[in-house]
Amino acid sequence: MKKQTSTETAAGSVEAAQTVGARFVAFGGGTGMSTLLRGLKKHSDNITAIVAVSDDGGSSGRLRKDYDIPPPGDIRNCLVALCDAGELIEQLFQYRFEETDLKGHSFGNLFLTALTKVTGDFQTALQEANRILRVRGKVLPAAPTKVALIAHHADGSKSTGEKEISRSKSEIVKISLRPEQEPISAELREAIDQAEVILLGPGSLFTSVIPTLLGPDTAARIRASRAYKVYVCNVMTQPGETLDYSVADHIRAIERHVGQGLIDCVLVNTGEIPEALGERYAREGAVPVTIDEEEIDRCGVQLVSRDIGCSQDYVRHDSDRLADAIRTILTQRSRCE
Repeated sequence: MKKQTSTETAAGSVEAAQTVGARFVAFGGGTGMSTLLRGLKKHSDNITAIVAVSDDGGSSGRLRKDYDIPPPGDIRNCLVALCDAGELIEQLFQYRFEETDLKGHSFGNLFLTALTKVTGDFQTALQEANRILRVRGKVLPAAPTKVALIAHHADGSKSTGEKEISRSKSEIVKISLRPEQEPISAELREAIDQAEVILLGPGSLFTSVIPTLLGPDTAARIRASRAYKVYVCNVMTQPGETLDYSVADHIRAIERHVGQGLIDCVLVNTGEIPEALGERYAREGAVPVTIDEEEIDRCGVQLVSRDIGCSQDYVRHDSDRLADAIRTILTQRSRCE
């Protein structure tokens, strides 16, 4: 397919290509992943979300430590994003206690912890949670057991754990996992092999996206897949992780960890950010990610630009616009084949 740059606005641009039922596999975590899934589930039931399990803060961090399980928070958010069990169930799983020893815990995190104890292991608990919540697709952990992230910094220092990494002021050169991971499961291999579109992000580059790709055979499996591989770049830079990063810097960071061939296309936001909101982010050290077209082209990656942002209280992706943009990419690719 010929490389091209598109600045067409996503809203109203989607044709009836019918990507309904297309097989998607998405890698990431945090708010970015759940935002993506909420929009995508309106167009397909064939979604597999591969979610980072390295969070060590808040409710997830406490449960991870106390019960020796993978942190359930990002998994919970993705289950809720893809669930088809009704609004009340969604509200229940996101309910956060504000008193006594349960303060800070969400019901969903406690549910997944209890289900792990009842079923005997986290993987089985997730299978049951997918069934109970009538998830439109499936949510899988990127690693079967809890892992710790280690950031290797430009000054030679190291940070361990997401909390410590986010507080570091030194540039991140490399992320690694401890302990080293076993080969990916047969379920995950099958999902990658059958995918029509593989999505990386959006989400924190070094603590959500890259960690999901570090299994010993994950990148090789993705590279060998016939799926179209789309990286959804973040709208804003992130203090402690991607200070002053351009789009090409994000791509090169991924390639530095897992090699080339994992990204065919990068999807970026061109929507305007309200001045007052931009100033607030700037005070916190975050600015819009620079779209450096020539450098992206040097990476051998197609650039697709859309207004896919949502700038109300926060600057992030809009679920529906993002899903529509991905459908459009799939449509255009089908026409080129």
